[in-house]
Amino acid sequence: MTQRIIEITSPTFLPEQQLDPPVDFAALFGNDNPLALEIGCGIGDFIVQLAAQQPQRNFLAIDIYNKGCYKTCRRIDTTGLTNVRVMRIEARFLLDRYLTMDSLDAVYINCPDPWPKKRHRQRRLVNREFLKTLLYYLRPGGELFFCTDFADYAEQIAPQLLSLTEYQSRLPQLPGQLPEDYPRSKYMRRFLEQGQPICFLHCSKRESCTSGPHLLAPVSPGFRTHWSTLQHG
Repeated sequence: MTQRIIEITSPTFLPEQQLDPPVDFAALFGNDNPLALEIGCGIGDFIVQLAAQQPQRNFLAIDIYNKGCYKTCRRIDTTGLTNVRVMRIEARFLLDRYLTMDSLDAVYINCPDPWPKKRHRQRRLVNREFLKTLLYYLRPGGELFFCTDFADYAEQIAPQLLSLTEYQSRLPQLPGQLPEDYPRSKYMRRFLEQGQPICFLHCSKRESCTSGPHLLAPVSPGFRTHWSTLQHG
């Protein structure tokens, strides 16, 4: 059954059809503060906390679900934050079409769909190819934050990160424990209240890493949607 698309009229929402690639985010925000990306913003609980903590950064929060984007925009509008924008878009398509080399100061990926069944694991967003591609868009020194309540997802990602020498771990070991000052989303709080630990990974792109097309790994479109037909209302 097709869900009804909720019209999003919030000034924080960026309709894709109104953007010309690549996007000049400095012009959209009215400043040249560093840009950070949250992939999978859900209902906006995490990004609102993070943006309030870090007013010196601009944030782009994305999700493929219309209702989540709508709720995220409502949260942002209620708080009065001016350093967040929201897009309904698939992560790989956003990177490929709208962002440029070294354009991101940080990337946050919190509790993505774990696809727990073995036959579905190839559907997971984060894999070695995706991690390598992120290096193209992260500036030297830019940070990657990843957390999941599925230990096997973290255990899959940790060696992949360590095998990419352009990344440098920011933790004594991968995966590690969630820092006390890291914002908790609704789902993260629920998992922790149920006694489920959150696995946390934190790396940065080495300052010595030379950016360029050699960092772009072949990344296929998401299985959920075909990029050419995705509706972003």
